[in-house]
Amino acid sequence: METVVSVKNVSMKFNLMEEKVDTFKEYIVKLLKGKLLFNEFVALNDVSFDIEKGDIIGIVGFNGAGKSTMLKILAGVLEPSCGSVTVKGTIAPLIEVGAGFDPELTARENIFLNGAILGHSRQFLQEHFEEIIDFAELHKFVNVPVKNFSSGMYARLGFAIATVVDADILIVDEVLSVGDYRFQEKCEKRIRDMINKGTTIIIVSHDIGMIERLCNKVLWLDCGVKKDFGETQKICDEYKNCQ
Repeated sequence: METVVSVKNVSMKFNLMEEKVDTFKEYIVKLLKGKLLFNEFVALNDVSFDIEKGDIIGIVGFNGAGKSTMLKILAGVLEPSCGSVTVKGTIAPLIEVGAGFDPELTARENIFLNGAILGHSRQFLQEHFEEIIDFAELHKFVNVPVKNFSSGMYARLGFAIATVVDADILIVDEVLSVGDYRFQEKCEKRIRDMINKGTTIIIVSHDIGMIERLCNKVLWLDCGVKKDFGETQKICDEYKNCQ
């Protein structure tokens, strides 16, 4: 099988400020005087794995394990501190509910804004506009500013935009957990349709049942370290026994 994602010795480190700085002026003064103190936080530490074309990968781990950081690196939102990530094909990232939305703009306007961020042309979005609204079930709210939307409405709109095109790789981070069960079932069906078309899918979720239903492989992260990677049921059973 063709390898479409290759993660080699990836680490991600953040500098966390030790002390509270109340104003921007105070921050600049301390920065110039070299008095800002930082703690290094390692979100990911020497993680390696490969994903083959058509794989459905679940990423599991407790809060703070580095799951979302890994997805942001795969999506190109973050650049790792060291190591390399090679991705072959187009990516449709759905990493945070409402990411790329302007709360002051309407659903209609945000479809074109968010779609452009994902690389879709205006003509493409116009041709698929009704399909997006139909899936999101937002016909009555198409001209309403999204700042008035619930988290579930945000999720429906974001998912509809991200999955309207047949991308080579779909990245989904916990967004399905904010909708009601009908929306979750609808999203699962669309994901299955994408699976049948050969799309490679990477999912982060605390819903182990969903991971077991959809995924053929699982990456288990623990405090930024790869604890295991391989066959779904084996790793999910081990993960559930640790909770």
